[in-house]
Amino acid sequence: MTRPLHPRPQLGAALLSAMLTVTLVASLSAAALWSQWRSIEIERSVRLQSASQWVLTGALDWARLILREDARNGGADHLAEPWAVPLQDARLSSFLATDANTTDEDGLQQAFLSGAITDLQGRININNLVMGANSNPPPQGDKPTTGAAGAVAAGARVSEAELKNLARLFELLGLPPTELASLAENLRLAYDASTEPGARLQAPLPPLRLGQLLGLGLSPRSLALLRPHITLLPIVTPVNLNTAGATVLAACIKDLGLARAQQLVKVRQQTHFKTLADVTRHIGDAGPLDDRQHSVSSRHFEVMGQLRLDDTVVQQTSVVQRDGLNVKVLWRDAGPAK
Repeated sequence: MTRPLHPRPQLGAALLSAMLTVTLVASLSAAALWSQWRSIEIERSVRLQSASQWVLTGALDWARLILREDARNGGADHLAEPWAVPLQDARLSSFLATDANTTDEDGLQQAFLSGAITDLQGRININNLVMGANSNPPPQGDKPTTGAAGAVAAGARVSEAELKNLARLFELLGLPPTELASLAENLRLAYDASTEPGARLQAPLPPLRLGQLLGLGLSPRSLALLRPHITLLPIVTPVNLNTAGATVLAACIKDLGLARAQQLVKVRQQTHFKTLADVTRHIGDAGPLDDRQHSVSSRHFEVMGQLRLDDTVVQQTSVVQRDGLNVKVLWRDAGPAK
């Protein structure tokens, strides 16, 4: 019987073919598994985002209810009221403890909700620089009629009183006054409706968010230092002396100074100011106070809600305006927490 002369090369080729087949099958299986995992993760992310938005919208409605009830009680707005107490991380399931249909399988044990309401009138409104000098104040509707902050004035000019307040703020923070001059002039150009059409195309746009002040003369460093003390609101707003920090108090009350402003903060921690006359009795010769620039109540608030689920954190920031018992949302931003 004659044996094959070269059996081993054939055996090696068969083994190599089998290994290639196994490798191909493993690669295709891995690709299919990865594709399925990716689809599941995308679906999970979309569902999480959708659920987060529903929860945060509910939290915003809850905050609006708190502000509405506060308005029903009347009186001044101060930091000892319920709306000023922040909500620390709390399990979402604790809000649904009375619901018999809620189970741990819903994943609520790992979801945490937190938030806070901040009085925006405890800050200096940058738009007051131009709006405060206009004879016709902008309307208070849901949407501005022109630009970002209401009606644009023909022949817009800068308010000297507001400019002095901001100059004191810049001095307290050690910021260059040249940036304030640029900011004031650029805001005037942005809101001046009398500008020639050709020149208006070159004028800056009215700012909608604080970050846009970078294009109006502020440097990133200056904006970072100013953020806790300023805001952008669609109408002229006075500073609430019950909620403003010591730096803002020293800036918006002439001759008060930072040291006396800090003392004023300690005084109101004991008893909040019910009227501007209460404030006048404590500041002595500083001032005078003007109800167009100073107040003890507020209409504009920032509502921040944050939902944390495992490693995902979604945050929503809203600005609301309160007119009597009506609390409406002016704008709302949502996205990953910064």
